[in-house]
Amino acid sequence: MIDLVGTASDGEAALRLIEALQPEMLLLDIAMPGLDGIGVAKAMEKAAHRPAIIFCTAFDQYAVTAFDLSATDYLLKPVAQDRLARAVSRVVERRREPADERPASEYAQEFWVPHRSEMIRVAAQDIDRIEAERDYMRLHLGQRSFLLHQTITELERRLDPANFIRLHRSTIVRRDRIARLSHDGMGVWHAVLTDEERIRIGRTYLPAARALMGR
Repeated sequence: MIDLVGTASDGEAALRLIEALQPEMLLLDIAMPGLDGIGVAKAMEKAAHRPAIIFCTAFDQYAVTAFDLSATDYLLKPVAQDRLARAVSRVVERRREPADERPASEYAQEFWVPHRSEMIRVAAQDIDRIEAERDYMRLHLGQRSFLLHQTITELERRLDPANFIRLHRSTIVRRDRIARLSHDGMGVWHAVLTDEERIRIGRTYLPAARALMGR
């Protein structure tokens, strides 16, 4: 059962209501007069009471920032009722978890990527490889792929180095997807993945790649 305890038309009013009402969950738009939704979420990082945040907005370019601010979900307008219901259910489930059972890893366990009119959750463990495409990163998951608006350097920092390795200035690969390393002569090496995809290893990243072989 969800109770609506208050509404606000701008960010400053939202902060006053949050302080007064101490809600467990916020539904935030990005575009608001004065302080925007991202500003409200940033203010919550310093607050003693931190409600769960679900963004409902027409702008897809703020999704990475939103999840960096620990948003539970990021919904694109027009918001489907069942999609909102799933997001709210996720908040309820997380609130029921004992604090000591919640994941505390400093690395990202999941990414939210735009797909048509929705934001899709991609688990980090399901990613096979990542390739740079200009200002975007393409996340490959089996036969599917999704674009994430982030630089490869930023994304590399968010990934657990125990699970992922950078092989080229434009490529990151999940370690357990590497089947073998192939030396093709003239100092050229490739990583051959479990699906037989060949990834050229950049000279800068070759020492780390060869360390996989214990060399």
